Amino acid sequence: MSAESGLPLERRIGKKSAAVMEKHLGITTVEGLLGYFPRRYMTRAELTPIAGIPRDEEVTLLARVVSSTTRSMRARRGTITDIVISDDDGAQGLRLVGGQDYHGTVPGTLKISFFNAYKAKAELVPGQRALFSGKVTSFNGALGLTNPDFVLLDNDPFANGSKDPEKIAAMPIPVYPATAKLPTWKIQAVISTLVETADLEALPDPVPRLVARREGFLSIAEAYRLIHQPETGADWKRAQERFRYQEALVLQTSLARRRAAVAAEEATARKPDPAGLLAAFDADLPFTLTAGQVDVGETLAAELALNHPMNRLLQGEVGSGKTVVALRAMLQVVDAGGQAALLAPTEVLAAQHYDSIRRTLGPLAADGLLGGLGGSGSVQVTLLTGSMSGPARKQAMLDAAAGTAGIVIGTHALLSDNVSFYDLGLIVVDEQHRFGVEQRDVLRAKARKPPHLLVMTATPIPRTVAMTVFGDLETSTLDELPKGRAPITTHLVGLSENPAWAGRIWARAREEIDAGHQVYVVCPKIGTDDDGDFSPGESGPPPDEAGPDARELASVTAVVEHLLTEPALAGIALAPLHGRQDPDTKRAAMAGFTANETKLLVSTTVIEVGVDVHNATLMVILDADRFGISQLHQLRGRVGRGGLPGTCLLVTALEPDHPSRRRLEAVAATTDGFVLSQEDLKLRREGDILGASQSGGRSTLKLLRVIDHGDLIAQARGDAQRLVNMDPGLAHHPELAQAIDKYLNPEKEAFLERG
Repeated sequence: MSAESGLPLERRIGKKSAAVMEKHLGITTVEGLLGYFPRRYMTRAELTPIAGIPRDEEVTLLARVVSSTTRSMRARRGTITDIVISDDDGAQGLRLVGGQDYHGTVPGTLKISFFNAYKAKAELVPGQRALFSGKVTSFNGALGLTNPDFVLLDNDPFANGSKDPEKIAAMPIPVYPATAKLPTWKIQAVISTLVETADLEALPDPVPRLVARREGFLSIAEAYRLIHQPETGADWKRAQERFRYQEALVLQTSLARRRAAVAAEEATARKPDPAGLLAAFDADLPFTLTAGQVDVGETLAAELALNHPMNRLLQGEVGSGKTVVALRAMLQVVDAGGQAALLAPTEVLAAQHYDSIRRTLGPLAADGLLGGLGGSGSVQVTLLTGSMSGPARKQAMLDAAAGTAGIVIGTHALLSDNVSFYDLGLIVVDEQHRFGVEQRDVLRAKARKPPHLLVMTATPIPRTVAMTVFGDLETSTLDELPKGRAPITTHLVGLSENPAWAGRIWARAREEIDAGHQVYVVCPKIGTDDDGDFSPGESGPPPDEAGPDARELASVTAVVEHLLTEPALAGIALAPLHGRQDPDTKRAAMAGFTANETKLLVSTTVIEVGVDVHNATLMVILDADRFGISQLHQLRGRVGRGGLPGTCLLVTALEPDHPSRRRLEAVAATTDGFVLSQEDLKLRREGDILGASQSGGRSTLKLLRVIDHGDLIAQARGDAQRLVNMDPGLAHHPELAQAIDKYLNPEKEAFLERG
């Protein structure tokens, strides 16, 4: 690390400014503040479209003052100055409705209220253009700001010393991610001082010279100058291009090193046995594997037979047959004398896997010996969860440790220190997004040699996300549904425009039950005393969003209470299922539904993955707007699994023009998970694309956007792989190695470890 990059800020900008940056932005070094890039750029000629600004967020907008009035407060002494600002479209609207004294809601205008603000009264006169920074609120349909910070543009505070009016008019204005106490122009003033005082030429450049020359990149010093002090739009675009590639290269090189490190480990080769359990299983399969299942199966078989660890991600639509592919891989390992562990995120899913795998194996699943047909011609499948009784749990642990159990299925209980394996050869992680690298590594450490790894997800992942988030894994995809899977029809049920449909939902459920089928009802809450059951990182709205969403959401307890008195469901056996129930109650509820004794199951999202009840044909998702796209897609995959057509009703009380309805319309329009995953990325807010909300901070990515920069990510991945192939330790690229070390600090490590 160069001395300049790690230099304390106060050495370059003074103690006072450095203290402000540390307090509000958490930045303490020269390189840290130089890397605090503008969120976007404005020009003086382009006012911010007011209709598009987000509610309940800190914003910076450029607007023109169209009116200013000051009045005395009624309840106490002092004055309120009301300023109406416009993006010029709004000014035209005001003229059409009758002038500056109009106080209604006109698109393109926004009202700002200042309390006892003599400066605002004096400076914000009609015609004046200014930058405003504050939190946007909405009251009775009208947008507003209260006591925002502002700076007048006509005084040219961003001119960087230029006196040329034409040059100033064209000069971009950087807009930084601001805070309530620190507006963008104050950040810009401090960074401008730093750009002038720092030794930019001494900063380390992670991009190898040959690559920088090939791409025609700016020097790192010039890139820092132009991203913070551009004179033209072309300036900041060239700077962004350089830093965006740098970011992609650092990330992809770190992933390439991980892949190389895994490839260098020595694993036990688990070669196929032509007379083993897998061959017997394939011979008795009552169905034909899809072409995709055969293809992926051959890939896994070849990698398991190598003496370095397989490290693979298997993604596929709900019902694409991932579990059968994983089971065949587990049987190959058992045939070769090893054990397989399947890690599931919930007890419901672990139990489902246990029952499903034993049922699929048929007579091959018995209390046999490890080693397949070399023993008794069967394999013991064992379940291990945290809620098991003491004796059962102890026996399961003994079977795993002694090698009696060839396949061990469990939850986080598998990660316990007192759980050990005789010879763990394969780890299968189901629903990868629920686990991180750290939890995988806990299981890996229980093996004599590095085990093979297969992680599965039913959440479709676009190629660029797979390259970025799961870049340490090779990727296989199952995109063909097995024969016998029926189509799922999805309908958006808008109660706002059709309130009578509320009763029709339960009549529809009764029709399905009378036809001999079963129904899921999904609620976002367990009871009235919780905040909801939402997946982190989803594109759903925050629980505290204002407006119609402030209503009481459907809860399992309240819905069960209501349905017990619903005339359309009189005499129907129904049961609740949620995470607060004790394990025995949960198991009984699920068993009753699986056995078709319970006709209607009212549940939270605990049934989101893995639950496999072939007779369930209808799913009703109440307050569906509270869930994200991938969650809704996963949930509806629970119906239509037994050859019977499935129906999913997305019920919402939101108005038709509410932005959250767009997600529901997207889910109703297609059952293609890959199309939906792209739509999901488009709808997420900036910074959430790679799950920053899971760690509560801003996105780890600065300029790189996986949905927009796929070609760049692929190019950086290729460059990174070549660099690591030629120089695994990056001895000839110390600045790139240092950048990776800084990138993978503890806070950002979560980026690579998330799901």
